[in-house]
Amino acid sequence: MSKILITGGAGYIGPHVNLLLTEANESTLVVDNLSTGHKENIQWGEFLNIDLSNKSDLESVFENNDIEAVIHFAGSIIVSESVEKPLEYYRNNTANTLNLLECCQKYNINKFIFSSTAAVYGNPKNGVVSEEDDLCPINPYGQSKLMTENMIEDFAKANESFKFVILRYFNVAGADLDLRIGQKSKVSTHLIKLANEVALGKRQKLSIFGNDYDTEDGTCVRDYIHVLDLAQAHLDALTYLRKENSSNIFNCGYGRGFSVKQVVKAVKEISKNDFEVVIDKRRAGDPPVLVSSNEKIKKILNWKPKYNDLNLIVRTALDYEKTL
Repeated sequence: MSKILITGGAGYIGPHVNLLLTEANESTLVVDNLSTGHKENIQWGEFLNIDLSNKSDLESVFENNDIEAVIHFAGSIIVSESVEKPLEYYRNNTANTLNLLECCQKYNINKFIFSSTAAVYGNPKNGVVSEEDDLCPINPYGQSKLMTENMIEDFAKANESFKFVILRYFNVAGADLDLRIGQKSKVSTHLIKLANEVALGKRQKLSIFGNDYDTEDGTCVRDYIHVLDLAQAHLDALTYLRKENSSNIFNCGYGRGFSVKQVVKAVKEISKNDFEVVIDKRRAGDPPVLVSSNEKIKKILNWKPKYNDLNLIVRTALDYEKTL
């Protein structure tokens, strides 16, 4: 049986995709160097501890396995860190993808799903962005992802048989409903995870970065998507590649935004803890509003989100946080 190769499958989103693929009777092979991932997240399929920068090790994966498609998650994702260490981000996010694409070329693997980001839109004039909007990332993280998108598209233009789906994620949160997997990270940067850590006493207080934005309550508005709905988008993308044999790019979000204050209020209510919140200065490059237009993914992939509920997202994330 041919396998779906999942790079970075020991992280956060990859294991949820691995779970859904396994439930759909697909055979999976996870490749991860465990630099930020966790081995206990790999509960399904096979696992190889390999760094994508090691070309010979990577080639051996393709040489020794019947791979049908690649779902590529492996990468660095902390915006502030990318500003401090840009070269690491270009190496890990862009150069390592080049290694992966060269293996796809050499071993004739022609289905490729790439984990991209809403950060490629930068600071859009209109807070609701569609796939056709201008791409102008404002940090090395977003730039490294956009460079990778360009590389994938250029390779597809030069190789007619190679087809891709690029998924641009908005703010991912929540956990598997059975709490087998969820978000664990050595450095927490996502609002819902940080707020849950404060609610459970793992941190003293929560900082809100700016309360003077041009939004209803002055705090930034973001589109939060449950990790299982995002995982399903990858399965829908795989089905699309198999059936349509065509390339495409899709936003992954609910098309609805919540402010930082609304998210904090939800965490306080669900955790029953009125924890301390302090207002800090704005962070450079935070757009006031960043919400997805998701009409394209719903129409073309027939993506049907099941968990479009902020309280459910917060509750599953909080319940998983309690297990850590």
